[in-house]
Amino acid sequence: NFTDMLKYTILTWLWWDILWGGMLTYYGIISIGTPPQFFKVVFDTGSSNLWVPSIYCKSFACSNHNTFNPNASSTYRATSQTISVQYGTGAMSGILGYDTVTVGSIVDTNQIFGLSKNEPGNFFHYVGYDGILGLAYPSISTSGATPFFDNLMRKGLVSQKLFSFYLSRHGRAGSVLTFGGLDPAYYNGSIQWIPLSSKTYWQITVQGQVVACVHGCEAIVDTGTSMIIGDSNNINNILAWVGLHKDQNGKYSVNCKNIGSMPDVTFVINRVEFALPASAYVLQTSSGCSSGFSPSNYQLWILGDVFLQEWYSIYDRANNMVGLVKAI
Repeated sequence: NFTDMLKYTILTWLWWDILWGGMLTYYGIISIGTPPQFFKVVFDTGSSNLWVPSIYCKSFACSNHNTFNPNASSTYRATSQTISVQYGTGAMSGILGYDTVTVGSIVDTNQIFGLSKNEPGNFFHYVGYDGILGLAYPSISTSGATPFFDNLMRKGLVSQKLFSFYLSRHGRAGSVLTFGGLDPAYYNGSIQWIPLSSKTYWQITVQGQVVACVHGCEAIVDTGTSMIIGDSNNINNILAWVGLHKDQNGKYSVNCKNIGSMPDVTFVINRVEFALPASAYVLQTSSGCSSGFSPSNYQLWILGDVFLQEWYSIYDRANNMVGLVKAI
């Protein structure tokens, strides 16, 4: 029954970073405080903390973003706690406080969140969003801060203990995050439910295949990461298998004209095949084409937005499962 759902439409935005060669990032607007102060945040299933820049931050990254002023909110409550979060790209440190957080029609009073005082490096300066709203499990929340969705469940603000994402393709508007339900308008077919292998991230097991993960591998389903990330050997095997070749700089180049003849890359998860066509894993920009796969030294694979644009994803806290079904 969609009348009991609390639906919130995410804005989509294209921003370009020379390190990634151009990536699509999804974020939406929330407000914190009374009267409301507005922020653009990434709704991130790969982390658990909510934080935004604050007026105390003098970092280069804070100079061009909205900053929270606790003195201007009548509902703000200070604490003596500190917070420090390290991401794959970027980091923040600061203090923790409590205030009212509003997302769409959801009003979450007394929500703990981080006020950044330091955002080292340049990464967060160049992104189009201000902060991050983590949607992973409380076990990986820094400083033991209660995650936003845990507060919603505890207060009975959602009709079901799950949320779901539809991420639009090719920079089109219309991405949707639904708290407390699913929206069949954004998917076709039967939902495939995958049990979690760890209640930290939304972590699942990917079975081995001919090209990569021969003995299986662990992966996290992560709306806050743009690409599909895996260990260097396996990613390089995939890139070579789909017909990409290293250029003179040691990077895999993509000829845009070849997309139509490149094979699907299929992930086998819980004995079900999830295929990605080349139109999904090749990133097409005005300056050319590049791979949506990225090698790293991480122990876990990351199934980011390149994967999730093809598959409507459901995050079920009641049953500790991820659901995947073909996105429209």
